[in-house]
Amino acid sequence: MTTRHPDSSVLDTGGTRPAAATRHTDDATWTTQRPALRARKTAAGRRRRMWNALAVVLALIWAFPVYWMVNSSFLPFNRIRNPDPTFIPLGGTLSAYERVFDSDFLASLRTSLMVTLITVAAALLFAFLAALALSRFRFRGRRTFVLAVLVIQMIPAEGLFISQFKLLEGWQLLNSVVGLSLLYIAAVVPFTIWMLRGFVAGVPRDLEEAALVDGCSRAQAFFRITFPLLAPGLVASGVYAFLQAWNEFTLALVIMTRPENMTLPLWLRTFTDANRASDWAGIMAGSALIAIPVIVFFLFVQNRMTSGLVSGAVKG
Repeated sequence: MTTRHPDSSVLDTGGTRPAAATRHTDDATWTTQRPALRARKTAAGRRRRMWNALAVVLALIWAFPVYWMVNSSFLPFNRIRNPDPTFIPLGGTLSAYERVFDSDFLASLRTSLMVTLITVAAALLFAFLAALALSRFRFRGRRTFVLAVLVIQMIPAEGLFISQFKLLEGWQLLNSVVGLSLLYIAAVVPFTIWMLRGFVAGVPRDLEEAALVDGCSRAQAFFRITFPLLAPGLVASGVYAFLQAWNEFTLALVIMTRPENMTLPLWLRTFTDANRASDWAGIMAGSALIAIPVIVFFLFVQNRMTSGLVSGAVKG
């Protein structure tokens, strides 16, 4: 039963406040809270702008060495050794790049590309199969194998140089792309297994079982359902393997002793004269050219790489 209030508002039998009074109360509350909400939004926007400015400053600090490298590659010899820095290469020259291409740059580039591609392909294949076995199957010695993968990462690479050199010498693989690739694969595979294991473990088995119920074979269920979900992890692991093989110096210095078999990091050492003075313009020009394949590689895989790193962090 309801009663009519004189101001034409409807009251229930429990004596509920009029709807108009409730609206007035809500409006008053909103009017009171509006300055506080506006102040919080202003403070949040100010903090966001501060963090954005800090990120820009850090990005500029990070990018400055790259700019200095490119800038120095265009400076003539007398200006690059001048104690007063030159921040803009006005009146620069391409002589450093001419010296780069007159040297063994292309031969070293070919060697580095072959070693890196072989390392990335083989390391991903072996690490992927090992990660599948560790994540999908239970077998004797599984935990021991995982522990061994971790222990291998603790061994200093320099402590293995003599044994690795003797091994390749016995196999007659010194100064060869295959020999250096084998050592790079052995160095990259343990950590790559550990990375991919987290990605494979993060994909539920229920997806494959549902595909089996729908009529797919086990191979079809894996390649149609599971493998596409693992693509970000494969890209992230491939980036790690690529950078390790592309920039490695000390192991290549031990194994590739002939000048015609140098990789690009070794090739940079050739920019010295008889007096052991460094041709810094040539070194900077060569370093800028060495960075180009890495930049191109990152442009192709950047989206997959970002999602892969985030997925690996979430899935453990």
